[in-house]
Amino acid sequence: MQSKVLLIYTGGTIGMNRNPQTKALEPFDFEHLLQNVPELKQFDTQISTYQFNPPIDSSDMSPLLWTQLSHVIADHYDDYDGFVVLHGTDTMAFTASALSYMLENLTKPVIFTGSQLPIGQLRTDGKENLITSIEIAAARHQDGTAMVPEVGIYFNGHLMRGNRTTKQSAEEFNAFESFNYPHLVDAGVNITYHQDRMLKPDFGCGMKPHFRLDNNVIIFSLFPGIREDLIRHIIATPNLRSIVMRTFGSGNAPQSPWLLGALKEGTRSGKVIVNISQCMQGTVEMGRYDTGYQLKEAGVISGYDSTVESAVTKLMFLQSLYDEPDQVRRYMQRSIRGEISV
Repeated sequence: MQSKVLLIYTGGTIGMNRNPQTKALEPFDFEHLLQNVPELKQFDTQISTYQFNPPIDSSDMSPLLWTQLSHVIADHYDDYDGFVVLHGTDTMAFTASALSYMLENLTKPVIFTGSQLPIGQLRTDGKENLITSIEIAAARHQDGTAMVPEVGIYFNGHLMRGNRTTKQSAEEFNAFESFNYPHLVDAGVNITYHQDRMLKPDFGCGMKPHFRLDNNVIIFSLFPGIREDLIRHIIATPNLRSIVMRTFGSGNAPQSPWLLGALKEGTRSGKVIVNISQCMQGTVEMGRYDTGYQLKEAGVISGYDSTVESAVTKLMFLQSLYDEPDQVRRYMQRSIRGEISV
């Protein structure tokens, strides 16, 4: 039976054209994109399309638009075997992470892709990214279940788990990498599906979509010379529910009494403070050095090997479900969508 894939265009470089006057890249209509990929007609797959109107630059992505995207997938879920989302690269990892939480028990592929060069340019990377993403989204086992039942990002020959991926380059075609989790699919001459790395949803139950997020969260990075008044100001922000704190190495911070005191005050007032390493690779080990242990004593919780994008969107998701900080803390320290290694 022929697979059916819904191609969702949100915007991004892949569908842009160069303005002859300003020379700047601007969103173009979806038909332009399809005209530049005549290979799509060769697929033994039914491809339908849905376009955000107007297309957006991914820098303008927001929780409201994540909810819109979640609605589009939920509304069409029973009609298609897979979904391919064309998205700008700058915030793709945030969107893929958010959708991984919003689409509970996902049993079908939701593959994000895009390009570093517009689809109409001769050296574009968009064609291969788009064509292979559709092939992966359409791939099914003999029993009809999806080969990749999760949210992924496909770029430059690799499919990565969406909530494990971060943008690593603004220049190279290899724009994304999943530093703390191996690739789900490698596409060379053949497409290799690493089934042992995939999530295992309950195919007997339906996907449960979520449409609410609470974005009362902030990210701040520690650095030598960080000012006490600014940190205290952030921690005392009204309505702020959680903080993603980017620390050094394996989760270390200055042992300044004022910093530990401010963090303690924050946790006592109900704020969830999550420790994420500034390193691209590796995990937070708060018992490894005394500096990390002191943070733990102050009530800071480990983000393990989470990406910043995943930690922020997971907090938004959990805060929409739970009012109690302890419940948010509990689930932040569990893997709920394969986002951390615990």
